[in-house]
Amino acid sequence: MLSAVEMKARMRGDLLGALKAKRADEIAVLRSLLAAIDNAEAPPIDTAPAFGTSAEVERLLLTEAQLREVLRREMEEREQAAEELARLGQGDHADALLRQAEIAARYFTPDAGTTG
Repeated sequence: MLSAVEMKARMRGDLLGALKAKRADEIAVLRSLLAAIDNAEAPPIDTAPAFGTSAEVERLLLTEAQLREVLRREMEEREQAAEELARLGQGDHADALLRQAEIAARYFTPDAGTTG
């Protein structure tokens, strides 16, 4: 699997392609995954700089396991929501979420470091 920096670069490239092709589901998923990774890289609030210093703080470096956990969580949230919507008779919405989970799974799988 790629490092978080490499994965984000790959996702940004894929996002650009999705934007050009107007693939709404893919755009939504990639933006969400990038935001989830960015949030996971944010340092805890208690490590923020004191008054009078730069507002910029160094981001955390995610391990491969942490990155996989972020991606797994994003994928599973969509799958669980799809199951609930299907149970409630909202098949169209459930199908859309399952498509989004499939897109997220592209980045979670062990061969996520390869193109495709």
